[in-house]
Amino acid sequence: MKVVALISGGKDSTFNMMQCIAAGHQIVALANLVPHNKTELDSFMYQSVGHEAIDFIAAAMDLPLYKRDTFGISNERGKIYKPSDNDEVEDLYLLLEQILKEIEIDAVSVGAILSDYQRVRVENVCIRLGLIPLAYLWQQNQKELLDEMIKCEVDAILIKVAALGLETKHLGRSLSLMQPHLLAMHEKYGLNICGEGGEYETLTLDCPLFKSRIVIKESKVVVHSNDPIAPVGYLVFEKLELELKLPALDLQGRLEGLPLKDSDGYVTNQGQGPFDITEDDIDFLTVADDLQTSSGDASINSITYFPENIIQKALSVRSRNGWLWIGGIQGTSSDAYEAMNEAMSILKSELSLHNHSVKDICSVTMFVNDMSRYAALNELYVETFDFVNPPTRACVQVPFSQDCPLRMEVVSWKQPADSAGDEPIERQTMHVQSRSHWAPANIGPYSQTVRVRNFIQLAGQIGLVPGSMELVKGGIKAECRLGLRHLERLLKAVDSNFNLSNVVQGICYVSNVAFVEPARKLWEEKTNNAIVEYVVVTGLPKSAAVEWHVWAHKYNNQFDYEERGKCIEKYTISIYRRWNHENNVSAILCRIGHPEEDSPFNSEVFKEAMDYTIQKLRQDHEHDTTSVINLNIFYSVSKNMDSTLFSEYFENFTKDIQLSYTLVPVISLRNRQTFLSICGVRIP
Repeated sequence: MKVVALISGGKDSTFNMMQCIAAGHQIVALANLVPHNKTELDSFMYQSVGHEAIDFIAAAMDLPLYKRDTFGISNERGKIYKPSDNDEVEDLYLLLEQILKEIEIDAVSVGAILSDYQRVRVENVCIRLGLIPLAYLWQQNQKELLDEMIKCEVDAILIKVAALGLETKHLGRSLSLMQPHLLAMHEKYGLNICGEGGEYETLTLDCPLFKSRIVIKESKVVVHSNDPIAPVGYLVFEKLELELKLPALDLQGRLEGLPLKDSDGYVTNQGQGPFDITEDDIDFLTVADDLQTSSGDASINSITYFPENIIQKALSVRSRNGWLWIGGIQGTSSDAYEAMNEAMSILKSELSLHNHSVKDICSVTMFVNDMSRYAALNELYVETFDFVNPPTRACVQVPFSQDCPLRMEVVSWKQPADSAGDEPIERQTMHVQSRSHWAPANIGPYSQTVRVRNFIQLAGQIGLVPGSMELVKGGIKAECRLGLRHLERLLKAVDSNFNLSNVVQGICYVSNVAFVEPARKLWEEKTNNAIVEYVVVTGLPKSAAVEWHVWAHKYNNQFDYEERGKCIEKYTISIYRRWNHENNVSAILCRIGHPEEDSPFNSEVFKEAMDYTIQKLRQDHEHDTTSVINLNIFYSVSKNMDSTLFSEYFENFTKDIQLSYTLVPVISLRNRQTFLSICGVRIP
């Protein structure tokens, strides 16, 4: 892509440009917001100290520089940015808009590391202009990042200090010289090693992108605050010059030999591939990967099946704490767009019944019959969820017939009207749209995570290399591990104390029965009694081998776990249950299996399994009529099973329970002896 780089003159914007080059992009221009009075601004967005050097950086890189004055006014300071007249963010919009009129650009380089404030605003501007934000430093470990910068020959000096542990005597010193001191101050005072707390700012005098180095001829120190504990001071440059670097090398020559990693390099660990297979895996993975590269039909799984055309009616239930579950939202037109239109009409109607709106939705799961029709399905989805911080989403392809393009399950939350006097509960959404090396960007109508109270909903994760947004190489094992890394990083971004052990329940969708076992092994290495079902579907986004879709809880370490079971003739009904100490949250997985793969499946077995599942979900809460139960019922279409028995059961369902469910046909489950799985949750 052709990239315009936002530069402040500092190390971060410089090193992000180097990351863009390593990722295969081309820097075609530079952009800078200039302080209107040519002195330092107290800006929430832009570094202004050292602005005297910006023209020299452009000359050193031999690139056009676009500049615009800014008054540094911040009118909109909330977590969500809405365009506001005279706000400094709109200065950036006007600058990039001008550049778009003059040259061809696809993306914007921005050196954000931790500042959500800055990231959200740059993303807002970029999305409005149809540009892709590239923030490759986002969420990187600051100690490792600073070390990378120095090893990649970013020669930057401190030009402002404003923190305990830093003094005006440190001004003008290089990062390489200051590195031990910064590390020591981090240990002693918690100083951000890369200055992300505003502790210091830098100016890059030289880096491999420069044809010439910047030489400081005259400068002076300005003491802004002579605080004896944390003085604030900065450098003003009165005379700068460029010095041509010899021998004169082209860009490739200047980058040669540097430990600069490309996008794939950031899914490895210090040069060693964490996705390397062991000798024990070789035979199995050779077969599995051969299957993965086969055509996308039923022969992949060596299973005969027929597409399912059972029709389901949407059903919604609302809990006393504001949760709303809507299952079985279905579009029945053979035309994908019309099917989505029908489904969205049903969704909005069900939301309206409970005084919810689409902006209250936390999570959407889409089951579609053909990924090749995704663009038509997504067109109306984008229109519906075209707002800031949309819900999370997972999308998989299952064996519906052509007359059933999609079915959806939706989770929504709205603070109950009768809690008006209570403290407002904040819905926390993470919607990172910048491309980085951290986790996949969500440039579209869905977020990575949505947190309400102690519950965290996560978007489905596949093994995308974040920097390139392409599937990781290495087959099923590589995709599994990278997908799990994404989940863990998303959880840590929600709360630094969270990790995969906070996951309570999930679904692992795989595109081949051979992929179940390696996925299961990797999951069980990483988690704390999370209950996960393994489901074989007919396709996943980008033809991935695996997609993880989970939800987590802040206090998962306080959840209990049990396994129970019973038999009906030769059928086994196995229950795996998790519940918290208060027992107001319960999650369950019920599997129905038979040693003979072709055994007939009757309504009595299904009724017994359903009753057992609901009984265990409600255990010790049998008289609670305000909680809601939601079920995903996965059934193998390769079995000798009459799916109408599901509708018969629910038509005769008379229990005093708030229940929603979604029927999902799949190719296979954890093994070929499993006929049906029920994944359920009870929530207050």
